Amino acid sequence: MRLYTIDTGFFKLDGGGMFGAVPKTIWSKTNPADDNNLCTWAMRSLLIEDGDRLILIDNGIGDKQDDKFLRHYYLHGDVDLNSSLKKYGFHADDITDVFLTHLHFDHCGGSVKWNEDKTSFEMVFKNARYWSNMDHWNWATVPNNREKASFLRENIIPIQESGQLNFVEKKDNIFSNFNVLFVNGHTESQMIPHIKYKNKTIVFVADLLPSIGHIPLPYIMGYDTRPLITLTEKEKFLKEAANQEYILFLQHDHYNECCTVEHTERGVRLKDAFKLVEIL
Repeated sequence: MRLYTIDTGFFKLDGGGMFGAVPKTIWSKTNPADDNNLCTWAMRSLLIEDGDRLILIDNGIGDKQDDKFLRHYYLHGDVDLNSSLKKYGFHADDITDVFLTHLHFDHCGGSVKWNEDKTSFEMVFKNARYWSNMDHWNWATVPNNREKASFLRENIIPIQESGQLNFVEKKDNIFSNFNVLFVNGHTESQMIPHIKYKNKTIVFVADLLPSIGHIPLPYIMGYDTRPLITLTEKEKFLKEAANQEYILFLQHDHYNECCTVEHTERGVRLKDAFKLVEIL
């Protein structure tokens, strides 16, 4: 098995939205904001090469949205999904599986693109199986009013229409060396992959833990639909991560790609931060 960090670009979100009730004087120490109170966040994916399977976890925001939508998010950076795949000698057509932690636009927007004359949509990964789960799919396709702006129909429905959609069963492991934790605080049935790599466990933490700035328990996104459930899920997960010495792969942290955590007198806190390549 080989692992690759796939950077799909950077965007900006409101710092208050990302940290909820935490005061700016505290969260700005790890995530400084610009004059508009916006912080830069990564959209970082993980590529797993395992035998004849090439598994991509999430795929960023994509490029099919119009300027009216994109100008709210200030996309920037000199990397994108295709250039990051090319860096390691891969192409979108090589991907065998696309695993979507959840269907918010910044996690699955790169699944679908316009055709050449922009008359219809087509799949970016034409040879891949796309993986979601039934509970989350139903939640996303009949969205509540709070999350409606994050579940974009053009990111989701074409996957089903293509015939490439598959569902993860909660008791099944669809890949070798790959287990899934289901969590419900951020959104219904978000999937958190645990990857066994050599003698380590690498956890793609998605929106359960957006950055190292979110490690303290009360530091929870204002975007979470059920923050008290997030609190319980996060506490349990962080204790396990510290006990088992998990490597946490951070999808949204602009500055830090991976980290470990440890128990302290103040609860679970950051131990080390590093790039994935440093532990491969």
